[in-house]
Parts: sequence; C-alpha cells; structure tokens
Amino acid sequence: MADENCTKVTHFTLSGLTEHSHLKPVLFALFLGTYVLTLVGNLSIIVLVRVSPQLHTPMYFFLSHLSFLDICYSCTISPQMLLDLSEKHKAISFAGCLTQFYFYAVFATAEIYLLAAMAYDRYVAICSPLLYGVVMSPRICMGLVAGSYLAGLLNALIHTSALLQLSFCGPRVINNFYCDGPPLFVLSSTDTWLNEVVMFVFVGFNMTITNLLIITSYACIAVTIVKMCSAEGRCKACSTCASHLAAVTIFYVSAAFNYMQPSSMNSMESKKTASIFYSIIVPMLNPLIYSLRNKEVKHAIINIFKRKMYF
Repeated sequence: MADENCTKVTHFTLSGLTEHSHLKPVLFALFLGTYVLTLVGNLSIIVLVRVSPQLHTPMYFFLSHLSFLDICYSCTISPQMLLDLSEKHKAISFAGCLTQFYFYAVFATAEIYLLAAMAYDRYVAICSPLLYGVVMSPRICMGLVAGSYLAGLLNALIHTSALLQLSFCGPRVINNFYCDGPPLFVLSSTDTWLNEVVMFVFVGFNMTITNLLIITSYACIAVTIVKMCSAEGRCKACSTCASHLAAVTIFYVSAAFNYMQPSSMNSMESKKTASIFYSIIVPMLNPLIYSLRNKEVKHAIINIFKRKMYF
C-alpha cells in the first residue's frame, strides 16, 4: 500500500566527497591528477606489452588485462566524481545510477578474479618453472581471463537485478561519490534485508574463492622460496610477490570493509573512505607496483627509445 502512494524517484543526488566548498578545488586537482596518472600509466602498460616481443608472456598478458580493467574501472567512477566536485548540483538519473553500479560491479569483480589468476601464474612460474610453458598455455590464459570477465558480468547482473526490486520514494541523496549498493540500501523505502544477504553472500563467495587461491598459491611459493639455494633467486621471487601482495591486501581489505558489514547511516562515511582506496588509488598504483619496478619492463622501455633514436 505504501508503494502505491509514493512518488517514484527519477534521479538521485550524490553527496560527493565533501560539502566544504574550500576543499573542492583541492580535491578536484588531486583526483584529476590521479585520474590522468591512472589512464596514462595503464595505457602505457597495454601499449608496451603489445609492442614488446619480450613481454609476450602469460605474466604480462594478465597484466595488460589488469590495466584494461583499471582503465574501465576508473572511467566508471572518476569522471562523475570530478564533475560533482566542480558543480553545485550533483544529480544523476535513476537509470544512470544503475548503469554506473552495473559496470562498476563488472570491473571490480573481474579484477579480483584476475588478481587470483595472476597469483596462480606466479605459483606456476616459481614452483614449477619447467612446466610453466605447458601449464600456462595461451588457451589456459585466455580461459582464465574470460572466466574473470564472465564472473564480473554474472555478479553485476545479480546485484543490479536485486536493486531493481527496491522502491525509492523518500530521500534522494546518496551518501557517496558514486552509485553503490550499501548507500542505495539506506535510501530504499522497502525492506533491503534480501539485498544485503545477496550482497553479503556473493561478495563473500567471490572474495573467499579468490582469497583461498591467492593464499594457497603464496603459501606454496613461500615454501619454494625457503628451499631455494640461490640468494638472487629468492630476492627476485620475493620482490615480485611483495608487490602483488601489497596491492591485493589494499584492495581486499578495503572492499571487505565496505561490503561485509550491514548498511547504516553511521557507517557510510567510513565506507566512503574505504571506497577511495580500491576504486581510485589502487588503479593508479597497479602500473607502479606490478611493472615499473620490473627490470623486464624497464628494458622494454629502453629498447623502444633506442629504436626511435635509430629511426
């Protein structure tokens, strides 16, 4: 009966990062720089992997797809956030909000599965180097990447379909800088218990499966590293693993903090802070922590500059 008497919401207003006008120019400049660095860094990785024959390996194949996901991920959120920081009226249509949420869910879910695939790739490379070319064949690599995208599409479809079952008749202000599930649940005029259960179950399932693969892979890697006779080999393996684990930890901890607890007005501000890390900071850091410290990438960059000098 309540649904019959309410006026359906056709648009929402995003609260954004801050209501303090004097901070908005500073935040706009900061996050515009972050967005540009994210695009330049990840596009550079994609181009570099494509034009450098020495980087045509499974590790860099996964890295190029990670960079692609980071670009898509960032483009889903950052432009709207920058627009909101530069305008007083931060409106987004209901359809636009659901569209943003859908694509954000696709790319975020695909990324956690791709991170798990990259951990498995490092496991095979370090623990079974003689079988690496056989185990990580082009067909297997393509299958792992395709599976990551498929997981993202299915997960986003489930959550978006669940959101479509809710009614929004009251408050229109989303306490966030982009459209996400928990802030929308707070605004719903209908019971969101089922939506929260669906989010908890599916986010929990995705994170548990990928975490188990990552933890198991690195446990085996740790055992192999301890048994290595070469100090140089141990240092090289540890360097690769430390970078990956740092990014995975930031992404997973902040994502878990955002989704694995009930929605409430009191928790929205802390969730907003956590969202900044895995939606804005991590896509910018990935090119640095995965590749720019890597000697093979540095050599590929030097070779490109040498070829340009000769021409």
